[in-house]
Amino acid sequence: MGVELTEPVINDKARELNFTNEIGYGDSVRLLKNISGLWLVQECRREWARQGKDFDYKVLTSLAETSEPFRSLINPGSEEFLAPASMPAQVTEFCRRSGQPVPKAEGQFVRCCLESLALLYRRTLQQIEQLTARRVEVLHIVGGGSNNAFLSQLTANAVQVPVLAGPAEATASGNILLQAITLGHLGSLREAREVAKNSTEVLRFEPCDAATWERAFARFESLTR
Repeated sequence: MGVELTEPVINDKARELNFTNEIGYGDSVRLLKNISGLWLVQECRREWARQGKDFDYKVLTSLAETSEPFRSLINPGSEEFLAPASMPAQVTEFCRRSGQPVPKAEGQFVRCCLESLALLYRRTLQQIEQLTARRVEVLHIVGGGSNNAFLSQLTANAVQVPVLAGPAEATASGNILLQAITLGHLGSLREAREVAKNSTEVLRFEPCDAATWERAFARFESLTR
Protein backbone atom coordinates (compact mmCIF):
# COMPACT_ATOMS: atom_id res chain seq x y z
CA MET A 1 0.00 0.00 0.00
CA GLY A 2 1.40 3.38 -0.94
CA VAL A 3 0.84 6.96 -1.96
CA GLU A 4 2.39 8.97 -4.78
CA LEU A 5 4.51 11.93 -3.65
CA THR A 6 6.90 14.43 -5.17
CA GLU A 7 9.55 13.98 -2.45
CA PRO A 8 10.64 10.93 -0.42
CA VAL A 9 9.82 10.60 3.26
CA ILE A 10 13.10 9.75 4.99
CA ASN A 11 12.97 9.95 8.76
CA ASP A 12 13.10 7.76 11.86
CA LYS A 13 9.34 7.27 11.94
CA ALA A 14 9.22 5.95 8.36
CA ARG A 15 12.06 3.57 9.21
CA GLU A 16 10.37 2.36 12.39
CA LEU A 17 7.11 1.70 10.51
CA ASN A 18 9.03 -0.16 7.77
CA PHE A 19 8.10 2.10 4.84
CA THR A 20 10.22 2.55 1.75
CA ASN A 21 10.43 5.09 -1.09
CA GLU A 22 10.34 3.87 -4.70
CA ILE A 23 11.20 6.13 -7.61
CA GLY A 24 8.52 6.19 -10.28
CA TYR A 25 7.97 7.63 -13.72
CA GLY A 26 8.69 11.36 -14.04
CA ASP A 27 10.72 11.46 -10.80
CA SER A 28 7.65 10.67 -8.72
CA VAL A 29 8.06 8.86 -5.41
CA ARG A 30 5.83 6.11 -4.08
CA LEU A 31 5.95 5.87 -0.31
CA LEU A 32 4.89 2.30 0.35
CA LYS A 33 4.76 -0.66 2.67
CA ASN A 34 4.70 -4.23 1.41
CA ILE A 35 1.77 -6.36 2.61
CA SER A 36 1.41 -10.11 2.18
CA GLY A 37 -2.10 -9.71 0.73
CA LEU A 38 -3.96 -12.65 -0.77
CA TRP A 39 -0.91 -14.88 -0.26
CA LEU A 40 -2.75 -16.04 2.87
CA VAL A 41 -5.70 -17.37 0.88
CA GLN A 42 -3.50 -18.73 -1.90
CA GLU A 43 -1.53 -20.81 0.58
CA CYS A 44 -4.69 -22.07 2.29
CA ARG A 45 -6.04 -23.10 -1.11
CA ARG A 46 -2.76 -24.84 -1.95
CA GLU A 47 -2.87 -26.85 1.29
CA TRP A 48 -6.50 -27.87 0.76
CA ALA A 49 -5.69 -28.93 -2.81
CA ARG A 50 -2.98 -31.23 -1.41
CA GLN A 51 -5.73 -32.82 0.68
CA GLY A 52 -7.88 -33.39 -2.40
CA LYS A 53 -10.19 -30.38 -1.92
CA ASP A 54 -9.41 -28.21 -4.92
CA PHE A 55 -11.63 -25.13 -4.48
CA ASP A 56 -11.44 -22.23 -6.93
CA TYR A 57 -11.26 -18.69 -5.58
CA LYS A 58 -14.87 -17.91 -6.48
CA VAL A 59 -16.10 -20.81 -4.35
CA LEU A 60 -13.80 -19.89 -1.46
CA THR A 61 -15.01 -16.29 -1.53
CA SER A 62 -18.63 -17.44 -1.57
CA LEU A 63 -17.98 -19.68 1.44
CA ALA A 64 -16.34 -16.76 3.24
CA GLU A 65 -19.28 -14.44 2.54
CA THR A 66 -21.70 -16.83 4.23
CA SER A 67 -19.46 -17.44 7.26
CA GLU A 68 -19.82 -15.68 10.61
CA PRO A 69 -18.14 -12.26 10.62
CA PHE A 70 -15.25 -11.48 12.99
CA ARG A 71 -15.23 -14.97 14.49
CA SER A 72 -11.43 -15.02 14.46
CA LEU A 73 -8.72 -12.54 13.46
CA ILE A 74 -5.00 -12.89 12.80
CA ASN A 75 -2.08 -10.53 12.22
CA PRO A 76 -1.26 -10.95 8.50
CA GLY A 77 1.88 -8.85 8.98
CA SER A 78 3.43 -11.33 11.41
CA GLU A 79 6.49 -13.23 10.20
CA GLU A 80 4.83 -16.52 11.11
CA PHE A 81 2.59 -16.15 8.04
CA LEU A 82 5.40 -15.48 5.55
CA ALA A 83 6.21 -19.07 4.62
CA PRO A 84 4.60 -21.60 6.98
CA ALA A 85 4.60 -25.30 6.17
CA SER A 86 0.79 -25.13 6.31
CA MET A 87 -1.11 -21.83 6.25
CA PRO A 88 -4.34 -23.27 7.75
CA ALA A 89 -2.31 -24.82 10.55
CA GLN A 90 -0.56 -21.51 11.23
CA VAL A 91 -3.89 -19.64 11.31
CA THR A 92 -5.18 -22.30 13.70
CA GLU A 93 -2.15 -21.89 15.95
CA PHE A 94 -2.51 -18.08 16.07
CA CYS A 95 -6.20 -18.32 16.99
CA ARG A 96 -5.58 -20.97 19.64
CA ARG A 97 -2.70 -18.97 21.14
CA SER A 98 -4.75 -15.77 21.27
CA GLY A 99 -7.79 -17.45 22.84
CA GLN A 100 -10.08 -17.14 19.82
CA PRO A 101 -12.35 -19.72 18.21
CA VAL A 102 -10.33 -21.89 15.85
CA PRO A 103 -11.62 -21.89 12.25
CA LYS A 104 -13.03 -25.26 11.25
CA ALA A 105 -14.52 -24.86 7.77
CA GLU A 106 -12.77 -23.46 4.71
CA GLY A 107 -15.08 -20.44 4.63
CA GLN A 108 -14.17 -19.56 8.21
CA PHE A 109 -10.46 -19.66 7.37
CA VAL A 110 -10.89 -17.45 4.32
CA ARG A 111 -13.14 -14.95 6.11
CA CYS A 112 -10.61 -14.74 8.93
CA CYS A 113 -7.85 -13.98 6.41
CA LEU A 114 -9.85 -11.40 4.43
CA GLU A 115 -11.20 -9.49 7.44
CA SER A 116 -7.72 -9.47 9.00
CA LEU A 117 -6.23 -8.12 5.77
CA ALA A 118 -8.84 -5.35 5.60
CA LEU A 119 -7.99 -4.33 9.18
CA LEU A 120 -4.28 -4.40 8.39
CA TYR A 121 -4.99 -2.11 5.44
CA ARG A 122 -6.67 0.30 7.85
CA ARG A 123 -3.64 0.37 10.13
CA THR A 124 -1.30 0.86 7.15
CA LEU A 125 -3.44 3.67 5.75
CA GLN A 126 -3.36 5.42 9.12
CA GLN A 127 0.43 5.12 9.13
CA ILE A 128 0.61 6.67 5.65
CA GLU A 129 -1.54 9.56 6.81
CA GLN A 130 0.69 10.00 9.84
CA LEU A 131 3.87 10.07 7.73
CA THR A 132 2.49 12.42 5.08
CA ALA A 133 0.33 14.61 7.34
CA ARG A 134 -2.52 14.39 4.86
CA ARG A 135 -5.89 12.67 4.69
CA VAL A 136 -6.40 9.90 2.13
CA GLU A 137 -9.89 10.26 0.69
CA VAL A 138 -10.03 7.22 -1.59
CA LEU A 139 -8.17 3.90 -1.74
CA HIS A 140 -7.47 2.44 -5.17
CA ILE A 141 -6.88 -1.32 -5.44
CA VAL A 142 -5.19 -2.56 -8.61
CA GLY A 143 -3.79 -5.91 -9.68
CA GLY A 144 -5.25 -9.36 -9.13
CA GLY A 145 -6.65 -8.49 -5.73
CA SER A 146 -9.08 -6.06 -7.35
CA ASN A 147 -11.00 -9.06 -8.72
CA ASN A 148 -12.16 -9.93 -5.21
CA ALA A 149 -15.22 -7.73 -4.74
CA PHE A 150 -15.82 -9.10 -1.25
CA LEU A 151 -12.36 -8.05 -0.09
CA SER A 152 -12.84 -4.63 -1.68
CA GLN A 153 -16.07 -4.11 0.29
CA LEU A 154 -14.46 -5.33 3.51
CA THR A 155 -11.61 -2.91 2.88
CA ALA A 156 -13.96 0.03 2.30
CA ASN A 157 -15.73 -0.83 5.56
CA ALA A 158 -12.45 -1.13 7.45
CA VAL A 159 -10.81 2.08 6.22
CA GLN A 160 -14.09 4.04 6.00
CA VAL A 161 -13.23 5.68 2.68
CA PRO A 162 -14.46 4.68 -0.80
CA VAL A 163 -12.49 1.94 -2.56
CA LEU A 164 -11.95 1.85 -6.33
CA ALA A 165 -11.05 -1.59 -7.70
CA GLY A 166 -9.32 -2.16 -11.05
CA PRO A 167 -7.64 -2.61 -13.42
CA ALA A 168 -6.61 -6.18 -12.63
CA GLU A 169 -3.73 -6.15 -15.14
CA ALA A 170 -2.22 -2.95 -13.78
CA THR A 171 1.44 -3.89 -14.30
CA ALA A 172 0.96 -4.85 -17.93
CA SER A 173 -1.19 -1.78 -18.61
CA GLY A 174 1.40 0.54 -17.07
CA ASN A 175 4.16 -1.02 -19.15
CA ILE A 176 2.21 -0.57 -22.39
CA LEU A 177 1.24 3.02 -21.59
CA LEU A 178 4.79 4.10 -20.73
CA GLN A 179 6.01 2.58 -24.00
CA ALA A 180 3.28 4.57 -25.76
CA ILE A 181 4.56 7.77 -24.13
CA THR A 182 8.15 6.95 -25.09
CA LEU A 183 7.17 6.27 -28.72
CA GLY A 184 5.17 9.50 -28.91
CA HIS A 185 1.72 7.91 -29.21
CA LEU A 186 0.68 9.61 -25.96
CA GLY A 187 1.79 13.07 -24.95
CA SER A 188 1.95 12.87 -21.17
CA LEU A 189 1.38 10.79 -18.06
CA ARG A 190 -1.92 12.57 -17.54
CA GLU A 191 -3.02 11.49 -21.02
CA ALA A 192 -1.90 7.91 -20.31
CA ARG A 193 -3.92 7.86 -17.13
CA GLU A 194 -7.00 8.98 -19.03
CA VAL A 195 -6.49 6.09 -21.45
CA ALA A 196 -6.19 3.68 -18.53
CA LYS A 197 -9.32 5.11 -16.92
CA ASN A 198 -11.34 4.82 -20.12
CA SER A 199 -10.06 1.36 -21.05
CA THR A 200 -11.05 -0.63 -18.00
CA GLU A 201 -14.00 -1.08 -15.67
CA VAL A 202 -13.32 0.35 -12.23
CA LEU A 203 -15.78 -0.64 -9.50
CA ARG A 204 -16.54 1.64 -6.56
CA PHE A 205 -17.27 0.35 -3.06
CA GLU A 206 -18.76 2.66 -0.43
CA PRO A 207 -17.97 2.16 3.27
CA CYS A 208 -20.62 1.08 5.76
CA ASP A 209 -20.96 -0.46 9.25
CA ALA A 210 -18.52 2.05 10.76
CA ALA A 211 -19.28 1.19 14.41
CA THR A 212 -18.92 -2.55 13.84
CA TRP A 213 -15.56 -2.11 12.13
CA GLU A 214 -14.37 0.32 14.80
CA ARG A 215 -14.88 -2.40 17.41
CA ALA A 216 -13.21 -4.97 15.16
CA PHE A 217 -10.19 -2.70 14.70
CA ALA A 218 -9.80 -2.22 18.44
CA ARG A 219 -9.83 -6.00 18.82
CA PHE A 220 -7.34 -6.38 15.94
CA GLU A 221 -4.99 -3.88 17.57
CA SER A 222 -5.12 -5.76 20.88
CA LEU A 223 -4.30 -9.04 19.12
CA THR A 224 -1.39 -7.62 17.14
CA ARG A 225 0.14 -5.29 19.69
